[in-house]
This record gives sequence, C-alpha cells and structure tokens, in this order.
Amino acid sequence: MSILLFLSQAIVPLVIFYIVGFGILQKRPVLDDFLDGAKKGMKTVASIMPTLVGLMTAVGVLRASGLLDFLCGLLEKPARWLHIPASIIPVSLVRLVSNAAATSLVLDIFQSAGPDSLEGMIASILMSSTETVFYCLSVYFGAARIFKTRYALAGAMAATAAGIVASILLGTGAV
Repeated sequence: MSILLFLSQAIVPLVIFYIVGFGILQKRPVLDDFLDGAKKGMKTVASIMPTLVGLMTAVGVLRASGLLDFLCGLLEKPARWLHIPASIIPVSLVRLVSNAAATSLVLDIFQSAGPDSLEGMIASILMSSTETVFYCLSVYFGAARIFKTRYALAGAMAATAAGIVASILLGTGAV
C-alpha cells in the first residue's frame, strides 16, 4: 500500500518535469507555450461560463420549485413495482444535469441508509455508470460551437438508461 501512496504523490511532479524536459529538448519556448495555453484556456472558460451558470441555476430551480419532488412522486409507483428504492429516483434524475447535486443526494442516502445498504450500493454504481448528459452536451458542444448535435442526445440518454438498469441489477445482486 505504501508504494501506491508514493506513486500517487510522485506522479504529478514527474509528469510536469517530463513535459518541461521534453519541451526543452525540443528547443521549444516552454514558458511561452504555457502562457499561450493558459490564455486559450481562459477564453474557453469565458465562453462556456454562461452555460455553466444556466445549468447551475436550472438545478437550483428544479430542486427549490418542487418539480423534482413532483417527478419523483410520479415515478415512485412504477419504481416500487420494479423493486427500485424510491431514494434512487431523484439521484437518477438529477445526475442527468449535475454531478455535484447528485453527489449530495448520494451522501444523503449514505447518511440515512448507509453506504453498504441496497440504496447505497445502487447509488454508488449509478454514479459511476452514468453521465451528466445535459451538462456534457451543453458545455462541450457549446465550447466547440456545434449546434446540430444529430443523435448525441438520444445516444447519451440510451447509454444513461443502460447505466441505470445495470446499476439496479448489479446493486440488487440480480446479475
């Protein structure tokens, strides 16, 4: 275990020294390249900032307005029929938009039911097998200025649905 701790602490400085050393060997202006990259990164951040603010506002409105509770109430009966714990429904809905909000819901599940409970296992697997679909599509396509996404949303939603089903099957031990 100590070798893993050593490697995890040493890998970042080693990568930095490797990149700088490689740049020097290639006779590149390393500092100028770094500054140019930082400028481009700041421009990218500035261009996607409105999208990020809009998404965070949407998550706040979704939670504060009661719409999330309403949707969970609608989906609770079919979820109970499928033997899906009710606490998983808000996690799967919020995960589509925000990782941070979904993580806070998972932490609530951990505090109330425990991480080794059925709900905790399903939520943990769900978080690792699904993606923040709307966040990724809006940020990445927005940054690249792509407006015709074709089948990206449908494919991402299908993959997320497969991740949700897999997390339920794996978490319940049905597989």
